[in-house]
Amino acid sequence: MKRQQPIELFMPPNMLKAKAGGGLGGLDMAAMKRAEAAMDTLKTEFDDWMAQDVARLAEARKRHAATPDAGTRAALMRVAHDIKGQATTYDFPLIARVAGSLALLAGELPQDTAVSAALVDAHVNAIQVIHRQNLRSANDKTALQLCAELDARVKEALAKAPSKASG
Repeated sequence: MKRQQPIELFMPPNMLKAKAGGGLGGLDMAAMKRAEAAMDTLKTEFDDWMAQDVARLAEARKRHAATPDAGTRAALMRVAHDIKGQATTYDFPLIARVAGSLALLAGELPQDTAVSAALVDAHVNAIQVIHRQNLRSANDKTALQLCAELDARVKEALAKAPSKASG
């Protein structure tokens, strides 16, 4: 019988670790402090940016209500999606949730299915109220009930719509 060779393990060098400077030992605490200070400076702008986004959403709703076509619907969805992504950073998690619900509604309904103007208005109005009331806690019971109701209405609208695959 042939003699078997012993198993040899080879560990390739971790080039990424070498280039990045190893583990946490390479972490520059001064750079971290500068980054935190920059974020604190930017936080003063968050309220203005959120107000601008809410105004953009209201304008997109107005354009879609006047001309409910694929272009205005896509613009409405894009603004809602942008707000969904940014609102948590701006410390408005409930706005992020409502904007996500609106983006889902506008983005998932088949193009030949009209988006309910009343449901769009309810989402935009909810976002405006949350912003105006400065509701930054994700635990506000009334706002959470409103979010749950909006989510349910969107789910219902999507369930009633003909499937995209059949269209």
